[in-house]
Amino acid sequence: MLKAKDIHGVIPAIVTPFTSSDEVDVKALKAITHYALEEGVHGIMTTGGNGEFCSLLREERRLVHEVVVQEVSGHVPVIACTSACSTRETILLTKDAYEVGVDAAIVTPPYFFRLPPQSLYEHYRDLAAASDIPVIVYNNPLYTGNNLSPQLVAQLADVEGIIGLKQSNSDLGQFVEIVRLVGDQISLCTGIDSQFYASCCVGGQGIFSTAACVIPREMVQIYEAFQAGDYAEARKVHDRVQVLNRFLEYDPGYVAPCKFALEVLGYAAGRVRMPLPELTQAEQEGVRAALAQLGYSK
Repeated sequence: MLKAKDIHGVIPAIVTPFTSSDEVDVKALKAITHYALEEGVHGIMTTGGNGEFCSLLREERRLVHEVVVQEVSGHVPVIACTSACSTRETILLTKDAYEVGVDAAIVTPPYFFRLPPQSLYEHYRDLAAASDIPVIVYNNPLYTGNNLSPQLVAQLADVEGIIGLKQSNSDLGQFVEIVRLVGDQISLCTGIDSQFYASCCVGGQGIFSTAACVIPREMVQIYEAFQAGDYAEARKVHDRVQVLNRFLEYDPGYVAPCKFALEVLGYAAGRVRMPLPELTQAEQEGVRAALAQLGYSK
C-alpha cells in the first residue's frame, strides 16, 4: 500500500491522446508514458485536468488507467484522478482504478455547487473509507469553485487513507500554512509548474506537473538539483522553463498547448475534445518558439 513518503518528486499529469476518430489512442498513450519514464519521473498521474477527465466516459477513464499501469509495470506509482461531482460516482470511479491496479486516487472537491467545509470534509472522509487505495486530495479552486483551506486540509490529514495533497491554489501563502500544519503527516506537492522551485523552498515534496508531460528531463533536473543542495542550479533551470510554463498555465491554458507541444516533439497527442479550444496560429508559433529556446525543435 502506497504511503505518504512514496509521493514525492516529479509526477507528470499526462494527457489523454485521441485518434482522428476521437477514440483513446492506446499506442500514443503508451509512448507518452514511456517518454516520461525514460526521463526519470517519480510517478505518473492519469486523467487529471490535463488528461481531460471531464470529457472522458467512465470506460475511457478505466482504459487509460489500465494502459498506463501496464506500461509503467510497477516502476513508479500510478495515481489516477477519479474526481466527479458526486461522492457516489467518485467512489465508483476509484473502484475502477483500483481494479486495474492503480496505486492511489487523486481527487478534486466536487465542482459546480459551492459547498461548505463540512460537506467537503465528509466527501473525502466517505471516499477514503470506501476506497481500497489511498487518496490524495487535489485542491484546484479556480476550476472547482471549492477551495480547501489550510484548516480543512489539516482536518483531512487526520483521515485514515488520505496520504497527500496536490495544491493548485495560486496563493502560495496557503501552501506555506499547510506545510506548517501538516507537513510531517502527509505528502505536500504543488500542482503549479511556475511555483515548483518556490514550493520546494517552503517544504514541498514535489509536483504534479503539466510541464513534465512535455519536458520531464528539465523538471526532474530542478528536483534533483534542489535535493542535492544545489539551489542555484535548481533556480536556474526553473527560470529557464518558464518560457514554456507560461503557455501551459495561463496563456492560453494548459491542455491544448501541452498536446500541441507533444505533437511538435513527435508524439501523437491528438486534438483536445470539444468544447476545449485549439490553439490559434499565433499561439502555436509561440509554443514552437518556446520549445526551440529550450533546445527542442523538429
